[in-house]
Amino acid sequence: MNWADAGFDVFGTHVLWTDLIGNIAALSTVLLAMRKSMWTWPVQFAGSVLLFVASINAHITGNALKQALFAGLAVYGWWAWRRGTQDGRQLRVRPAAWWERSLLIGVMLLGTALVGVLFFVTGLSWGAHVPLPKGAFLVAADAYIFVGSAMATWAQGRALVDFWIVWVAVDLVGVPLAFSSGLVVSGWVYGIFFVLVVIGFVKWLREYRAAEVDVAVAR
Repeated sequence: MNWADAGFDVFGTHVLWTDLIGNIAALSTVLLAMRKSMWTWPVQFAGSVLLFVASINAHITGNALKQALFAGLAVYGWWAWRRGTQDGRQLRVRPAAWWERSLLIGVMLLGTALVGVLFFVTGLSWGAHVPLPKGAFLVAADAYIFVGSAMATWAQGRALVDFWIVWVAVDLVGVPLAFSSGLVVSGWVYGIFFVLVVIGFVKWLREYRAAEVDVAVAR
């Protein structure tokens, strides 16, 4: 057996070790992000490598590319947070500026369309091999998750409160797609992500508002 296929059976479902451990790392990344820990990024990098292997094994090329992109963005996030915490400073979280928010929305809309066409033409998404119209929907969902995840991680690197909202939008599509692809662990983890992301959003928003009050009082 190929090491990438290694796993165990639960109620008749084969669970891959790469999928399980990779998603544990992904969950840990969310919890670490809530605390603004620098460990967020190396854990994300490790989880991305494992989930890349799991996705290739499940023939979900779009998701595999997403994990490769995550690994690169983890390096960016590490650099950005290191710069934001120089001289012992606390990482400052904030809402996105109007141009950052416009960029997030614009790239998600246009990027999903462009990446969707790329996935369909090249066959990189498994949905491209499924008869229409279901195949087109699966390709679009794959592209949406790819682009949305990239933009959420980019916004996280910039310490934008909005990154949590983008993750909510991604999870709403990611949960059913993961289950339908046979990645059971990923499906359940996406569901847990949804809850943690909402909690993270509230936590960061409260922190930002408290910081604004402190600044106003100091004046």
